[in-house]
Amino acid sequence: MITEIATVEIKPGTEQEFEAAVEKASAISGVPGNYGVQLHRSIQNPTRYRVMSRWESVAHHHAFRDSPQAQEYFALVGPFLMGTPEVEHTETVLATF
Repeated sequence: MITEIATVEIKPGTEQEFEAAVEKASAISGVPGNYGVQLHRSIQNPTRYRVMSRWESVAHHHAFRDSPQAQEYFALVGPFLMGTPEVEHTETVLATF
């Protein structure tokens, strides 16, 4: 299992609308190989978020990126973004909780 972490900057003053759009775009949860999404907001910079989604594999995430669900997701959240998200895939090497 892998975690995709997307760091995004959004337009100031749109935090609540962005959070609602991400919640509405929960169609991603029904995509094969996806185990859910968490949205984290920076305390130091409230227009910076990290969207963390769990996937069975990088290939499953890449398959999502080419799907109709991805188009729907980006149609909902895209208008709030400033710039291109920084995306990386990680694997858990230690968990203590």
